[in-house]
Amino acid sequence: RRHDAGRPNAPARKDGRADSAQPGKPKGGAPRPNGAPRRPRTQEEIDLGKAYALRAQKEKEERIAAEAARQEEARARREARAKLGEFLKDKALNEKDADIARHFPYGGKIKRIYVNAEQLRALNAGELGVLQLDGRYALVTAQVLDEAGRIFEPAIALRVDPNAPAGDDPYSDPLYQVPDDLVW
Repeated sequence: RRHDAGRPNAPARKDGRADSAQPGKPKGGAPRPNGAPRRPRTQEEIDLGKAYALRAQKEKEERIAAEAARQEEARARREARAKLGEFLKDKALNEKDADIARHFPYGGKIKRIYVNAEQLRALNAGELGVLQLDGRYALVTAQVLDEAGRIFEPAIALRVDPNAPAGDDPYSDPLYQVPDDLVW
């Protein structure tokens, strides 16, 4: 007796193995039951297929356009950073022996730049400002800061406006007074 792939009365193929087709189901290339041809697609089905194809094409074009816009924006940012780097050559006022840390918020974090006493006074008065370029913070004059803002606005890390009104500060009560000699 032969083993017929676990099925009784399985038709044998020429090579002696059992036929893998399931009984009662037509094979992929076999005609439909009773020889009936495929039902022709209706105009509505054709229109729906075209609509899906058009929508897919439109979405693809939108993705390509959005990617091109992102790449163009990145190129413009790189060029602006390079132009700002050229502009800032020899204009930074940072001193190596500065020992006072001036903290400021930038990019959602507290950053610091070291300044001397005169630079601290000028920075707090709005006469100086801080630019960020290539991970470094440069202390510059207000005029240089304004020009750098026209070249690449996101590089401005600190600009103090001496005429800005004091905000609605919950700690403005004298109970929370900070000593004048405290530098943070």
